[in-house]
Amino acid sequence: MAELFGKASVGVLLPMLIVADVSVYPMFRKHASWAPVWRLLPPALVGMVVGFFLLDRMPEEWAKPVIGSIILLMVALQLVRQFARDFFHKLAHSGGFGVAAGSFAGIATTIANAAGPVFQLYFLARRLPKMELIGIGARFFLLINLIKLPFMGGLHFTTPESLLLNFKLVPLILLGIFLGRQLLQLISQRVFEWMIIGFAVLAGVRLVLAG
Repeated sequence: MAELFGKASVGVLLPMLIVADVSVYPMFRKHASWAPVWRLLPPALVGMVVGFFLLDRMPEEWAKPVIGSIILLMVALQLVRQFARDFFHKLAHSGGFGVAAGSFAGIATTIANAAGPVFQLYFLARRLPKMELIGIGARFFLLINLIKLPFMGGLHFTTPESLLLNFKLVPLILLGIFLGRQLLQLISQRVFEWMIIGFAVLAGVRLVLAG
């Protein structure tokens, strides 16, 4: 989406993400709770304010390399976590790391809809199983994305034209959710984590080169 729409992609993609969040939440409702969401929400909101300030002032030609660089930075942190699990496990249980993760997730989700890797890094470091991670993520991103929607409309990144495109793509989103849920039940936790890293590397490199 960033390759197609540049900076405006954050607003074009947002309603599609909300459709996905609304669909995924009931599927994984029993695997998690709202408590971790409320802990991350205050710093995430602060990060979102910073993100909207930066997004409004970022030149269009910076959009793809900035989004790609954010994703690759998150991948680098994921790789460090893979080889320093004990260190990250201790770090993840510190209050400062939660504040930093929430704040950076707020910035990344606003500029690039790229808070997923930050969120995953934080909760994988806390050694949460994949089902619980997705259950918490469905709650967190549903709330965050609903908060972002009116602001994206105010910046004219979410428009009637983009909503029409979103509507046309809803069947494919739902199909992807169904297939993703089936795949999730078949793969191991370790394969799940490396798939996250692999797809993120591919997306990040493509965007940096496209810029």
